[in-house]
Amino acid sequence: MKNRSPFNIKSTIKSIAFVVVILIVFSFKTEVKKVNHASNAKKVTAKDILGNPNYLAISYGGYRKNTRDIQPTIEEIKEDLKILAACKIKVIRTYNVHLAEVSNVLKAISALEKEDANFEMYVMLGAWIDCENAWTNLAPNHDVESKRNVVEIEEAVRLANQYPEIIKIIAVGNEAMVKWATNYYGHPDVILKWVNHLQQLKKNNKLSKDLWITSSDDFASWGGADDSYKTKDLEALINAVDYVSMHTYPYHNSHYNPNFWKTPQKEAGFTDIEKVNAAMQRALDFAKLQYNTVKKYVKSVNPNKPIHIGETGWASSSDGIYGNDGSKASDEYKQALFYKAMRAWTNEEGISCFFFEAFDEPWKDSKNPLGSENHFGLFTVEGKAKYALWENVDNNAFKTLQRDGNEITKTFSGNKEAMLKMVQSPPSN
Repeated sequence: MKNRSPFNIKSTIKSIAFVVVILIVFSFKTEVKKVNHASNAKKVTAKDILGNPNYLAISYGGYRKNTRDIQPTIEEIKEDLKILAACKIKVIRTYNVHLAEVSNVLKAISALEKEDANFEMYVMLGAWIDCENAWTNLAPNHDVESKRNVVEIEEAVRLANQYPEIIKIIAVGNEAMVKWATNYYGHPDVILKWVNHLQQLKKNNKLSKDLWITSSDDFASWGGADDSYKTKDLEALINAVDYVSMHTYPYHNSHYNPNFWKTPQKEAGFTDIEKVNAAMQRALDFAKLQYNTVKKYVKSVNPNKPIHIGETGWASSSDGIYGNDGSKASDEYKQALFYKAMRAWTNEEGISCFFFEAFDEPWKDSKNPLGSENHFGLFTVEGKAKYALWENVDNNAFKTLQRDGNEITKTFSGNKEAMLKMVQSPPSN
């Protein structure tokens, strides 16, 4: 072998040194990026998130089977969160803190943040609240709260302290005050007690002061309906929460309060699709009306209290009162129109909107696979994107993503004509 010249040796040393410097710089930049991301995550608060269109929100449940006895795994949830992140979702809402799914969600988010410094997802944590004998064979006692409520609250506190960089909101109860929730509703004083408890923990530095506390309930429960809800306890609750989280469902009202929904005589000459488009505009107006009715009452109690939408949605299928033998409200076309209209309106007005929901969950009406409760997702159980998200598929947002081994493709194989054949116009008024 020939002897190397001094020039070649020097060149080799310089090359090695250059490569080492590049590796050190790259490693340093990566670590700085991770540190900055961690720092930014801690700086992001509920105040920054709520009402910010850069932090789109959605309700999430990862259940793939017709029972909640089968909890979604961390890996399954990671799949889902990547899909939601591809939809620009950055805030998810959960409901039952005592189930393994919630802790798995938090573990999944933590894992994804370690894998990708740019991954960003926050949680509105729901503590379930109900009355004595709820969900049993005994008559619900709406005047006494369930003994399980304290367990839910304690677990919510534990998780909020364990994951302060992820959990930004705790919701005390879900539709826990509205009278039509006959299986479990309670009175505002119960919600008020637990909200005050959590606010006191914040004052005592036992919870982050940046954590926001609310209760997520039907528009009626927040004074948007009859005067029977407008009590001193509700006024105290409005003052106690950091913001009001209200629900509005024109979809359900297409059956229970259908005057806005039915096709008026002046539209008799419209084509079927024109009738649908007009009805969906009225559905948006109906949601706005419920929001503004709540806003009017809440502002009369506390002019500075923020109000956001904790839940709204539209089912894509139903064999019941919202189906073709009922209000004819259920199909992917109407769901897409409502989703896009609600996003446009709330983003423009600075209102957070937790759209219900991310994925279909077949456990919700396990005895009836065609029931509407199983079909509120923007994705099917298999991971197919419904019509509301077909554009995302076209834009390759889900190119490398899967759910249960399935690529994210369009429902109806992307055949719009086939999808539209399922659409029926509302009944005539």
